[in-house]
This record gives sequence, C-alpha cells and structure tokens, in this order.
Amino acid sequence: MSTTEEIPKMQKAAVFDEVGGPINIKEIPVPECGPDDILVKIKYSGVCHTDLHVWLGDFPVETKGPLVGGHEGAGVVVKAGANVTNFKVGDYAGIKWINSTCLACEQCKRGFETTCSKAVNSGLGVNGTFQQYCIGKATEAASLPKDIDLAKAAPILCAGVTVYKALRESNVYSGQIVAITGAGGGLGSLAIQYAKAMGLRVLAIDMAEKEEHCKKLGAEFFVDPIKAGDNLVKIIQDLTNGGPHAVINIATSDKPIAQACEYVRTKGTVVLVSLPKDGKVNADVFWMVFRALTVKGSYVGSRQDADEAIDFLKRGLIDFPYEILPLESLPSVYDRMRKGTISGRVVLDLWK
Repeated sequence: MSTTEEIPKMQKAAVFDEVGGPINIKEIPVPECGPDDILVKIKYSGVCHTDLHVWLGDFPVETKGPLVGGHEGAGVVVKAGANVTNFKVGDYAGIKWINSTCLACEQCKRGFETTCSKAVNSGLGVNGTFQQYCIGKATEAASLPKDIDLAKAAPILCAGVTVYKALRESNVYSGQIVAITGAGGGLGSLAIQYAKAMGLRVLAIDMAEKEEHCKKLGAEFFVDPIKAGDNLVKIIQDLTNGGPHAVINIATSDKPIAQACEYVRTKGTVVLVSLPKDGKVNADVFWMVFRALTVKGSYVGSRQDADEAIDFLKRGLIDFPYEILPLESLPSVYDRMRKGTISGRVVLDLWK
C-alpha cells in the first residue's frame, strides 16, 4: 500500500438514509482502500441529473441507504493499493459513474465495460463523490493531466464522456446537423461544445430563455418547443432542409423522443441519453421502417471514451459555463434541477 499524506479517519459527506429523504452533511469514516483500489481526495464533484434520479428512486433498481451520491469526482490520489500499477500517490484522478467492472466477461473483453453485468456504480452501488475521500478501482478511474483545471474536469467524467460517446454513436459526419434536446442544461451545454469541436452543426432545442446561452456555446439553430407547439416537426425540418441527421435526446421526458422520431432526417439516428422515469419510446413503426431510421441507447462511455473526452478539454476545445458551490448546497441544486433552472453545470467544492 502506497501513501504519503496523513489521511484522517473521518470526513465530511452528503448522506441520505432513504429515497427522497433529507440530505444531511455529516461526518462519516474515510473508506478503506483495497489492493486494487485508489483512494482519491476529492477536490471537486460535478452534480449530474443521474444523482437526482438515484436520490428520488427513479430507476428500476433498488436504492439502499444510507448512501453518498455523486460520480463526477476529480482530485488527487492519496493512497494506492498493492496491486495498482497505473496510478501513484500525487497523481490527478477522476472517479466516474462506473466505479469497477470485472474486466473478464464478454462485454468487458470487447471493450464495452460500461455494460458489464457486474459493474458497480459510484453513488448507487458504492458511496460516491459527494464526500471528501472516495475509492475507485484503479483500472476504471480516469487519469487526469496535472495541468488541467480539476473543477472544470469534474463534469467531463460523466456529462462530458456521455455526450461525447452519444455523438459518436449518432454516426454523423463533419458538416452535418445534430439536434440536441434539452440543450441548455448541463449535459446539453457540453453536447453543444463537443459537437462543435467535432465539426458538426448544432440545432439546440430548449426553452426560449436558454437561446442566448446555447448560441453563445456554438449552436447554429435554436427552436423553442413550447413556442413551436404542434408545428415543431415542420419548423425543424424546414429550418434544417429536411431534418437533422441525428438527434441526441437529453430532455428528461417522453414527448421529445417521439417528436425526434418524426423530425429526424430520413436514414437518420435518434440517440437516447436521458432516463425519464418510466419512459417509453412511442414511434410509428411504419415510418420508422420506410424512412430507415435508427433509434439507439447510449450509456456513458468506456475508459477510452473518457480519455478522449478529457483530451478535448485539455486542448482547450471545451469551455462550458459552470458554477462552484459548497457541498451544503446540494439540496438546493437538486431543487433547481427539478425546476430546470440551471444553465451549464454545477460543481461542488468538497472543501469549501
């Protein structure tokens, strides 16, 4: 076991005991580091919509409390297990949604470790990054460059890699148009940036008050679905001369998915990213077949996807708005998420 920094026995964390229950800031023990793990001193943690879903019990899996949420943790390695060879104490590291995988099943061996049946998720199956010290399996943790801004790197560990992977799954090419629903939120803001960096033209779909925000990030087109109403499909197809070549669905409701299947260009792709509670895909099978559409899910990203997404940030191609708040602000951040009033991303300073 490698360690040079004196590690306390207790730490500050945001804990909830039951689904939808109070989130309390309290002292809990610092987790023990296993032989294959690293212990990361979390400097900053992004707040993801998935964290809200877990707290509310929206997923069809059991959420057991007490639990520490969070899965976008950026910090410094303070202890490395005896079997760890890819990190040393003092390195910058990120704890992602996928905390550990078996690396031995078919999915892992094919490079699809995100769909490993034995994967353990940060902030769901194991305490996550809303604590000052967090463990992660070294083979799944993301290596972060020493010259990177850790506060800005934190949201890349889930939001960034998720939209980057979704854009790759969309099969669009440089110069083609990609529509992004829920474009003004945290995921959407990053999706606009990554799409632009990948040479794509962006149609942002969100409420009118987020138009300036989206265009400032690089969106070429903007449509307010409320203002468009029943004419949404025609408006989008006219604006894009036949419909976007792909749609990245980030909006957290069913309706935008059904609409996307109507306005996407013939032979286009609709990529599902958001996880609306009890969500269903409602699409006309006849036109899905006759227009040769593809509808697919995209789930976070692999270790390689994470490295590539981080590299975009390192090269200065991703510059999204974010605000830094103390850990104690987490309940109010969740409230703002539920109301849809956050533009960009929220990052928690675990030591503020």
